[in-house]
Amino acid sequence: MSPLPDLIDSLGLTSVWIYVGLFLVASLVMMWRLEAMLDDGLEGTALGTIIMPYCSGLGNLIFVGLMVSRGGPATDVLTNCLVNNVTNLTLLLGLPAVIWGLTVVPAKAGGRAARGSRSGKAGGDTAPQINRLAVLLTLAAVLFFTGAVWVLGADGRLDRQDGMILTGLFLFWQCFQVFDVLKHNIRQRTSFGALFYFDAFVVLVCAYGLYVSIDWLVNWLSHQQGGFVNASHLGWLSGWLMVLPNALLALYWGWKRRPDIVYSSQIGDGHICIPLGLGLCALFVPVAVPGFFITGLLLLLGAAVVHAVFLFAQGGLPRWAGWLFIAAYAWFLYEGLGT
Repeated sequence: MSPLPDLIDSLGLTSVWIYVGLFLVASLVMMWRLEAMLDDGLEGTALGTIIMPYCSGLGNLIFVGLMVSRGGPATDVLTNCLVNNVTNLTLLLGLPAVIWGLTVVPAKAGGRAARGSRSGKAGGDTAPQINRLAVLLTLAAVLFFTGAVWVLGADGRLDRQDGMILTGLFLFWQCFQVFDVLKHNIRQRTSFGALFYFDAFVVLVCAYGLYVSIDWLVNWLSHQQGGFVNASHLGWLSGWLMVLPNALLALYWGWKRRPDIVYSSQIGDGHICIPLGLGLCALFVPVAVPGFFITGLLLLLGAAVVHAVFLFAQGGLPRWAGWLFIAAYAWFLYEGLGT
C-alpha cells in the first residue's frame, strides 16, 4: 500500500474531489518549478518540447501503466490519447488565441525593421524566427506520428510490432530534440544550474502525487454505474482529467505572452500520447481502434496542417482562427460521443 492514500483515509478525507485536487496541486507545483528552469539552462522552445510534455503528459503514461497492469480495456487508452491530442491542438490552442492571440513572429512595422530582419542584421528578430521553425518542426512530427498510427491501425488494431515501431519513432524524435538543446546550450555558453537538479527532484515528488491521484480516480471510475460518469466513458473522462494540466499551461503561458511555449508545450505533449503512450500499451496488449478513430486522426492531421499554414504565412494563430479550432473541437465531441 502507498502511504499517501493511507494518510488521506486516516484523516477521513477520502473523496473524488480530494484526489482531483491532489492531481491539480501536483500539476501546478510542476509548472511552478518548470518556469524556474528557464533560468537554469533551458530556452523557451526546449522547455516546451522536452521537459513540459513529460510532466503534463505523465498522467497519460501512468494511465497506460494502470490499464496494462490491471488488464483494463486497451481501447480506453487509445480513446484517452485521441481526446488528449485533439483537445491540445484545437481547444487549448484556439482558446489562448481568442483571448490573447498566438503570434510567435510579431508583424513588423515595415520599413527599416522589416529590411533589417530580411538582411539578417536585426539580431533581436532571430529568436522569434527560430522559435517558429522549432514549432513547425514539432508540427511536422505530429503529421508523421499521426500518419504512422493511421497506417498501422488500418487493420483495426495495434499489436506488439506496431507498438515497437511507434515507441521507436518517439525515441528517435527525443534523441533529436535532446541533441538540439545541447547544441543550443553550447552556442549560448549556458549550462544547467544547481537549481535545475533541485527542480528535477521536486518534479519527481509531484510525479508520485500524480500517480496516487490517478490510481485512485481510475479505480473509482471503474466502479461507477449509470449516468455519464461511469466505467464505459473511462477513456473520455481520463482524457479530460489529464488534459487539465495542459489547459493550465496554455492559459498561463498565454497570459505571460509566451506563444512559443504555448505552442510547443501543447504539441509536444501530444507526442507523449501519440506515439509513446499508445506504443507502450500496444507492446503489452493489442489495442482495438474505436469507432471515431479515423475522425480523430483526420482532425489531428487537419489541425496540424492549418497551424503550420498560419505559422508560416502570418507568424501565428490570429484570434478569428481560434474560434475555428474551438468549433472543430465541438464537432469532435459531437462525433465521438454521438457514436
